Amino acid sequence: MASPTRMLSFRPRLADALRGYDRARFMQDFGAGLTVAVVALPLAMAFAIASGLPPEAGLFTAIIAGFLISALGGSKVQIGGPAGAFIVIVYGIVQQYGVANLIIATALSGVLLFLMGVLQLGTLVRFIPVAVVIGFTNGIAVLIALSQVKDFLGLAIEKMPGDFFGMLGALYQHLSTLNPWAAGVSAVSLALVVGWQRWLSAWRHPWAGTLARVPGSIVALVLATAVVALSGMPVETIGSRFGGIPAGLPAFTLPDFSWESARHLLMPTITLALLGSIESLLCARVADGMVGDRHDPNQELMAQGIANFVTPFFGGMPATGTIARTVTNVKSGATSPVAGMVHALALLLVMLAAAPLAASIPLATLAAILMFVAWNMGEWREFTRLKTYRLPYRVTLVSVFLLTVIFDLTVAVEFGIFAACLTFIYRISSLSRAERIDAADMPVLAGHDGQVQVWRLYGALFFGATKLLEAMEDHLPARALVLDLKNVIYVDSTGAEALEHLSHACATRGVRLIVSGLISQPLDIARRTGLYERLRPDLQPDVASAAAAAVA
Repeated sequence: MASPTRMLSFRPRLADALRGYDRARFMQDFGAGLTVAVVALPLAMAFAIASGLPPEAGLFTAIIAGFLISALGGSKVQIGGPAGAFIVIVYGIVQQYGVANLIIATALSGVLLFLMGVLQLGTLVRFIPVAVVIGFTNGIAVLIALSQVKDFLGLAIEKMPGDFFGMLGALYQHLSTLNPWAAGVSAVSLALVVGWQRWLSAWRHPWAGTLARVPGSIVALVLATAVVALSGMPVETIGSRFGGIPAGLPAFTLPDFSWESARHLLMPTITLALLGSIESLLCARVADGMVGDRHDPNQELMAQGIANFVTPFFGGMPATGTIARTVTNVKSGATSPVAGMVHALALLLVMLAAAPLAASIPLATLAAILMFVAWNMGEWREFTRLKTYRLPYRVTLVSVFLLTVIFDLTVAVEFGIFAACLTFIYRISSLSRAERIDAADMPVLAGHDGQVQVWRLYGALFFGATKLLEAMEDHLPARALVLDLKNVIYVDSTGAEALEHLSHACATRGVRLIVSGLISQPLDIARRTGLYERLRPDLQPDVASAAAAAVA
């Protein structure tokens, strides 16, 4: 068990990364930070708008949370900020409970994340099955794409529903309001986002390499904004819907607190914390593989917790580690968390200097960027590979996917973890077995058939495998029963209770119970439950000694 000192350890990776830090490394981090800021700028606004919030909420989150996560986190190169995975959750909270309660839920999720880090629960997130993660990730990607159809086609829908069937119904009813100008801008923007790098790779020109460093999303954003502003196209923009974005950070504000509504925020809070921890730690593991490093998951959770507690009181939204921006950071040559801090400060400067220009950004272009994000977010190949996996994996993945799309993420994850637990219990119980040893394997048993039985148990003796002992209890020998537990790696309280029942049944019927090979964890639980003392007279070091004692 970890000591209290270790549990309260708080050491950001920045402290270690700055050892031997020099000008050359700073220039690398500075360049990487600027590159990530360019990528993060349109995504931050798009994520906020898709979540039912004004665009500046995404920028504030990328600036404040991005800086805090890099400065206090446990990863050397991870970039934090608003993420596509939160869109569906945040939109649902805003529609059902309002922005004030989103602030409360986000802050409370920050507290939960920090406590998870303090209690060293960071490694537990890795135990969430891959099928569950892929299922809800693909489901969220579908919902993100579906939510963007409105702005992608320029449909006149005043308020988009948050549920799957509601969105489908609203889109179908308002399909006649399609804006061809908006659809055209979306299509061209999506083509630029998808094809920019490919076109440049095929273009034999000295400038191709330089231009390739500019993300396609920025190219689409700049060109679409300029064309719409100069041509006067009837396309909805940030300015026409939100009135632009403020040229500065907001002041600290406290939401109106109401117990009547806040008491319903338990599940949204847990969902935000669970999703934030999964996303950030999965992202950190991806970064580790790219830079050959190992992050501190508990420190990362504490940093995520602080960022999510602070940011909502300054107009932000939930934040987590973001894979696309982290990968960009690594590929741009980042060497330390300084790159992430530079990215946040660069976004602040851009917002202060260019806020008026943001009013002309067409929402159709942001919808196209999010369509591309949703496509890259999903692991669609897993659906085509389902036939290569076992039935439980397929059922779990497809069920979590459908539940995420049709119901919500909370229900999907709960079901997924429950299904995974049942699958795990079944598999472990099938690996637990009992093998009968007869006279052919142990000559000392010759002539004692029906009088003495020797069984060797394998695997784990837990609540899913007690049927092995129950079967022995139903067919006890006349004289002695020998259990060899040398190959039993684990015994839970139910397994210990089953052993006690077997011991009592043997005593009632006058059958001697002899146990051998009781070591490690099974020995420990036998001592703690008192079973060891009751079996002590008939404990043997090995099965040969136990069999000899049984026939003596």
